[in-house]
Order: sequence, then C-alpha cells, then structure tokens
Amino acid sequence: MSAADINEKYIARLLTFYRDEVVSKMMDKFGYSNRLAVPRLNKIVINMGVGAATTDSKLTESAAEQLAQISGQKAKICKSRKPISNFKLREGLAIGCCVTLRKARMYEFLDRLITVAMPRIRDFRGFSPKSFDGKGNYTLGLVEQNIFTELNLDRVTRAQGMNITFQTSAETDEEARELLQLFGFPFKRDKENK
Repeated sequence: MSAADINEKYIARLLTFYRDEVVSKMMDKFGYSNRLAVPRLNKIVINMGVGAATTDSKLTESAAEQLAQISGQKAKICKSRKPISNFKLREGLAIGCCVTLRKARMYEFLDRLITVAMPRIRDFRGFSPKSFDGKGNYTLGLVEQNIFTELNLDRVTRAQGMNITFQTSAETDEEARELLQLFGFPFKRDKENK
C-alpha cells in the first residue's frame, strides 16, 4: 500500500464526529429537513503578518516555515501590493504568509487547536462570541505561536501572532456559533448566562 492509498482511506476524527453527532444535533435545534442543509466547515485560513520584515527579510521565511509546521501544509508568502513610505514598505516586499486548509487537514488542525493548543494559552477564559462577520464566518487572533506543540521552541527567535478564520456554510452567526460549539470550541460565557 502506498502513502497515497493510506491518505485516501484516512478519515479525520472530527469529520466522523461531525457526521455522527453534530449533524443530528443541528437538525434537532434548527429544524433542517435535509442532512445536506446542515452548515459545515468549508475552510480554515491561517494568516501571519510580519511587520518587522521591512528591515529583515528572513523573518518572513522563518514565519512561513513555522506556519508550515503548525498547519502541516506549505505556507504561501504574501507580498505588498503598493508602496507606503510611512511604513517603509516597498511594492513586492514579503510581509506575511498564509495557509488555507481544507478537508482532512482542516479537521486535523481544528482537532489539535481545540484539544492541545488552546489549553496551553495562559489565563484563557474562552474566545469572544462577537467575532462573527454576519455571514457565518469566525476570526480569532492569537498573540504568539508558542502554544503549538509542533514547534521546537529552541528554534523560535521571536513571538509571532496569527489570525485564524473559520469559514462555514452557515447563513447566520447563530448557526455558525452552534456548529463551532458542538465541535468543542470554547466561547466566553455572558455574565447573565452564568
């Protein structure tokens, strides 16, 4: 058996959980008539902006390498589109990197994020439930990449933040929030709910 055959037969744990449990709970709560109408996770986009790359171009390369280790997929280096003299930014200068995860890699990253990385955040009380965009997508920001166990902390030279966007097929924020909560995503509780 080749590695490609094994990868085709592999099913992520959260994908199985979504099919077996999340779909039925969402159908009960929102009254969908068809299993295919239930919102699902389409993609996860991880973005690292490297502001200090204007003075040291190697910072973007190291950030892309770290992002590839975290996500399990090669990171795309993003370049500036126009020059901004106040920021010492030239056109075509590498200033960040991003990764778009889909299918099995997306579910694997979400699983590692929820079960391994989030518990390592200091003084963590949950993410804001107000960071939805009105169309069922959620974005969160992390201050540093050190919470991911895939990184060798001896090789990390500087703390680097990142934005993680979860794009869902949900039409409302309420449906997307319920979908992420069923996956185990920790949102802050409102004071009146306590």
